[in-house]
Amino acid sequence: MSNATIEQPAVEFGHVERVPVHFDDLDALGILHNARYAVLLERALTPYWADRGVSYQGGRTSAPDVFHAVREFTITYRTPITGTGPVAVHFWLEHFGTSSAEYAFQFRSVDGRTLHAEGRRAIVRLDPATLRPTAWTETGRAVAATLLRPAPAGLTADQGR
Repeated sequence: MSNATIEQPAVEFGHVERVPVHFDDLDALGILHNARYAVLLERALTPYWADRGVSYQGGRTSAPDVFHAVREFTITYRTPITGTGPVAVHFWLEHFGTSSAEYAFQFRSVDGRTLHAEGRRAIVRLDPATLRPTAWTETGRAVAATLLRPAPAGLTADQGR
């Protein structure tokens, strides 16, 4: 489900998606369970790509780039999310290679003032027949280009990341 009708905060790069935290996402202390951050990140990424034609619907992929696996997920928790309601997930690509990609992300309060968590997520596109890494398609590259963080002024893209 996309929240495109809700005004998203302006960011210099990447995208912000508001994702709801539900009661069953909370642990016994009433804070967002640590394992739910990965799920909420997925729920932020999915509508972004789906709105651009890369999705999984009706038991089929709309583009080969949907077939990828998470290679690494790291997160640092800063301030607990202490209830239900929307959270702003800011994500962007730090790197987009031949067959891999590296996202960076932040979980923030909707007003952007509170940083709840931040981290990175690395993925690898796989060939469905061999389960070996394979190159992204031109469609995937075009969507990824909209998420790439620009290199700092005076540096090339590789030096800035």
